[in-house]
Amino acid sequence: MDQQYRYDNLKLGERGAIISIIAYICLSSLKFMVGYMSDSEALKADGLNNATDIVASVAVLIGLKIAQKPADDDHPYGHWKSETIASLVASFIMAAVGLQVLSEAGIAMYRGTEEAPDLVAVWTGLFCAAVMIAVYGYNKRLALRINSQALMSAAKDNRSDAYVSLGTAVGILGSQFNLPWLDPLTAVIVGLIICKTAWDIFREASHHLSDGFDEGVIQSYKDAVLSVDGVEDVKEIRARNYGSNAVVDVIVLIDAEREFQEAHEIATRVEDELKKSADVYEVHVHYEPS
Repeated sequence: MDQQYRYDNLKLGERGAIISIIAYICLSSLKFMVGYMSDSEALKADGLNNATDIVASVAVLIGLKIAQKPADDDHPYGHWKSETIASLVASFIMAAVGLQVLSEAGIAMYRGTEEAPDLVAVWTGLFCAAVMIAVYGYNKRLALRINSQALMSAAKDNRSDAYVSLGTAVGILGSQFNLPWLDPLTAVIVGLIICKTAWDIFREASHHLSDGFDEGVIQSYKDAVLSVDGVEDVKEIRARNYGSNAVVDVIVLIDAEREFQEAHEIATRVEDELKKSADVYEVHVHYEPS
């Protein structure tokens, strides 16, 4: 996969982030308005969740834009990690919101609620859940297509928001049966879901930024190298992530009787074989006599 194609994918990923931003602006406005009209703590908490999701989606959008910058003196491998940093920032924003929602919901439960929210809050929650499921489906397909960590994080947030809106609707509906405390309880559950989503995104982003890598994928790279004619064995293979791209370092063992030019050609074939994988951006091959 050439570099221009990778940059084009990042450009395409911006579309998903923009769709998320537009959806969150519309839905948060609707939830705040209906939440205050119907006096629903759960719907107001859900609206606050979406309001901060706007900031998280903007962070993803900025990360995708910075990642498109070409390599320079300070960033010889390019700015690909900006995409992962954007996911990390998004997780911090989500965690802050989740804690705020938990705090406000806990206060509401302590004070007690005498009246259940209006049923219009239920329909609002169901409508918003349907919208976010559609946005999640679009962003997930696009993220898989262009192999974008940041956009996949945004898609996971979309899915979490859909579940939150659905749970909000169920909680508000339950509060209609002389159980008004179900509404603030649902807000607490909303806060916990937001915090869980934030933790999952933080864990994945920090894993990539600390050069963690999937052992199963490394094994598949090793198998690919061993399939190259002339490679006797793989002495060592390592990989790290640059955004959605992988950089692979491999030491191969080659028959000591081979000429230098032959050994170089084998190393080139190893590089070409690994670059057939969609996410391998750069390969560093070192060869030693077997």
